[in-house]
Amino acid sequence: MTPPEPAAGAPLTPPEAATRHDFIRQIVRDDLAAGRHASIRTRFPPEPNGYLHIGHAKAICLDFGIAREFGGVCNLRFDDTNPAREDPEFVRAIQDDVRWLGFEWAELRHASDYFEVYVLAAEKLIRQGDAFVCDLTAEQVREYRGSLTEPGRNSPFRGRSVEENLDLFARMRAGEFADGARTLRAKIDMASGNINLRDPALYRIKHMPHPIAGAGWCVYPMYDFAHSLGDAIEGITHSLCTLEFEDHRPLYDWCVDRVDLAGSPELLAPLLARGLPNEAAKPRQIEFSRLNINYTVMSKRKLVALVGEGLVEGWDDPRMPTLQGLRRRGYTPSALRLFVDRVGISKQNSTIDFSVLEGALREDLDARAPRRMAVVDPLKLVLANLPQGHAETLAFSNHPKDESFGTREVPFSRELWIEREDFAEVPPKGWKRLVPGGEVRLRGAGIARVDEVVKDEAGNIVELRGWLDPDSRPGMDGANRKVKGTIHWVSAAHAVEAEVRLYDRLFSEADPDDEGEGRSYRDHLNPDSKRTVRGYVEPAAAAAAPETAFQFERLGYFVADRRDHRADAPVFNRSVSLRDTWAAKA
Repeated sequence: MTPPEPAAGAPLTPPEAATRHDFIRQIVRDDLAAGRHASIRTRFPPEPNGYLHIGHAKAICLDFGIAREFGGVCNLRFDDTNPAREDPEFVRAIQDDVRWLGFEWAELRHASDYFEVYVLAAEKLIRQGDAFVCDLTAEQVREYRGSLTEPGRNSPFRGRSVEENLDLFARMRAGEFADGARTLRAKIDMASGNINLRDPALYRIKHMPHPIAGAGWCVYPMYDFAHSLGDAIEGITHSLCTLEFEDHRPLYDWCVDRVDLAGSPELLAPLLARGLPNEAAKPRQIEFSRLNINYTVMSKRKLVALVGEGLVEGWDDPRMPTLQGLRRRGYTPSALRLFVDRVGISKQNSTIDFSVLEGALREDLDARAPRRMAVVDPLKLVLANLPQGHAETLAFSNHPKDESFGTREVPFSRELWIEREDFAEVPPKGWKRLVPGGEVRLRGAGIARVDEVVKDEAGNIVELRGWLDPDSRPGMDGANRKVKGTIHWVSAAHAVEAEVRLYDRLFSEADPDDEGEGRSYRDHLNPDSKRTVRGYVEPAAAAAAPETAFQFERLGYFVADRRDHRADAPVFNRSVSLRDTWAAKA
């Protein structure tokens, strides 16, 4: 049985926390040392419009990990500001993924918890002369915005009075105007070198009921406005996000400073009336490089297309980079946390080789996965010198490196299944496995020889017949003679037929996003990313519970499928090979 997944752990002691070094953790250490914060508070703020992928695992491990290491807390906050794109299915999956990775949130929040506060904050900005209602269409806004080399132009509606803006915003909220007819925009600087500060939209009209806030809402806040104020409401000390938000940081700070929740307790009255705790502190946004892995796409648009076009078998297809897919593939939380630790945190964008991810899983499963025997391309070997009906049990260690895993009984009989590739009628140079007249060591059972090769009418090998040396069992004197190779086997009389899914990388090109020569990521799909075969496993593997991981000796690491595996109809997914086969190809 697989040992329990190591927990992500309680808050680290200072020596343990001190072993992790990156620029974000150093900022946190400096802030604590300077007394800027009594405690650390972070948040993980996913939008519930899709499944999380491995890039989110880096963010989860950082957001929750920083809080844990420094004795703080981390909130899970759903950015549900766009009701058209949100689905309860994604909400459930995200919570499942965070917990599966080994983390628990201090509080579960939603941006919609703060809708009333956001409206009051918007009205405050209007009264201060920091926001106005604009009638420009989306296309006109783009025309007025300017470019990287040319400043923008002020909206003709920028000079509206405070009274008119308050009136129009109230009518927007009341549902008087059509979608897209008006927006509430910040009044900052249309000549700013940072395009994000050129009077960005704060609210848009969308006549659609909200799944949590209800049917009374037809205006919704934009992400930059809602996210910054949500952080301030929750008292987030360090708002960690990826580098694409670096240019948004001045707008983030502008929203926090101009609204000034800490100095405007009346804005928080709706939360107090509902008993929602709030901290009203000033957060600091810090950006880090996102996770990029070759042979992978992580664009949400492309992942949606892969699923929608039937190019994969769903969001939890084991070839997908989603956390649900990786879990079904057999990746473990501890392997993903190890991978994130190895990738590290920096400000420099780079692409990580897929082999680093696979190496983390191999290292984790090498220590944690019990060993079993399975055959995925079966060829029958009959040990003709054993009597008909011969059957016995042999004792096998469950893990060669860890006695605590104990032992198991493995049935052995006259007829065995071996891997077809372990026999060569005409062996290549350096061959160490079975050949006609040659000997090989059967794992834990003795030394066998092939005397006869049985073929069908088409000349295909259908059976091998041979002999087992009765004095060559482990511990016997005959076991010590030199034999070049050792192969695994499964007793044909006791084997359980299994569906074995041999998964590989979804894309055959290192950069699937390369659209040179008119190609797209669809053209880079690996036709061999999934191959399904019928094989045989020993009974102890078939009886395993779903999501139990094994090393199938000499084949790789496999997991009992989370959805389809049953003891009477086992299904195993290959998680990763025993070595980097792609490096071998190169």
